[in-house]
Amino acid sequence: MANPVTQDHRQPAATGTAPVAHRRRFEIRSLGEVGALVVLVVVFGALNPSTFLSVGNLQKVLDQAATPLIVGVGATLVILMGCIDLSVEGVMGAAGMTFILTTLHLRGGVESPTDLGFLSFVLAVLVGAALGAVNGLIHTRLKVPSFIVTLGVWFVGLGIGIILFGTSAQPNLSDAAAQWPTRNLLGLPHSFWLAVVVAVLGVVVTRYTKLGRFAYAIGNNEDIARSNGIPVRRIKLYVFVLAGAFSGLAGILAILQLGQGTPSVGASGAAGSSTLFLTIAAVVIGGTSLAGGRGGILRTVLGVFLLTILNNGLLLAGVDPGYRSGVSGLVLILAIVAAAWPLRSRLRIVK
Repeated sequence: MANPVTQDHRQPAATGTAPVAHRRRFEIRSLGEVGALVVLVVVFGALNPSTFLSVGNLQKVLDQAATPLIVGVGATLVILMGCIDLSVEGVMGAAGMTFILTTLHLRGGVESPTDLGFLSFVLAVLVGAALGAVNGLIHTRLKVPSFIVTLGVWFVGLGIGIILFGTSAQPNLSDAAAQWPTRNLLGLPHSFWLAVVVAVLGVVVTRYTKLGRFAYAIGNNEDIARSNGIPVRRIKLYVFVLAGAFSGLAGILAILQLGQGTPSVGASGAAGSSTLFLTIAAVVIGGTSLAGGRGGILRTVLGVFLLTILNNGLLLAGVDPGYRSGVSGLVLILAIVAAAWPLRSRLRIVK
């Protein structure tokens, strides 16, 4: 029996290549986001040509976009299934605190005796994956809406991060570790290269693996996907685990960018906005449908850069932080209305 496919992800099972007409539709739909990105660059470049268009500011924008890009890959996979993951900031806090407490750090001016090296990185990602598994198991086994489950796990992860933080002085990374994200490789910051690797992995998963194709099918119509033999519960669990792992990795990067450990590391991203807000907004603005089954990783990449450049340009223009938040919120509302209105009959809060 052939695998079910969606209107935005039609791939012949034998060749794995999309029809030419489909590729053209994808390109046409992407022109709006690309055009908006170009307009932002032109406008802010004209307002602040000496600062906005500088190499230093470009590197700063890429560094700021790295964390939401990594989170956005996992969030996109979840939303493609018609679900949502609100646990991002809690998972980042738990994984970030796990990382900094198991690697070389200073606390109260005293160097920590614990240094697991690369294992601290692996352990932190596993913490994120474990919290993602909790999301997936409760959602699929107990049939609790993903909105409720992930909201609860958000606070569970935050609680874990607070317990790990304890009452001692704030842990600080060594200068070498704290400088790693902004060091350049081929002119681009390390943090951005890490995000590129994750984004490429996300594209490979969505386009060339059963996990990605089944995620599209589940989002398009879960009942039909199940009747065609797709193991819906298992696929959902795998996607939530993968999203949790990416959020854990983002927590590590956010700790490295901040240079110190805090359970609320995801509450204020490098771009000045909540990581959860920036990520969900980027996914929606990029064109991934909240109803599931339509969209993709590259669209999320566009959305992340749109919001990151918007925040960066408004900051350089001297706009008050309150107004910047208002503008970002307005952009998100307009994007959600535009994306969800044609599909309003498919949107269900129980998903």
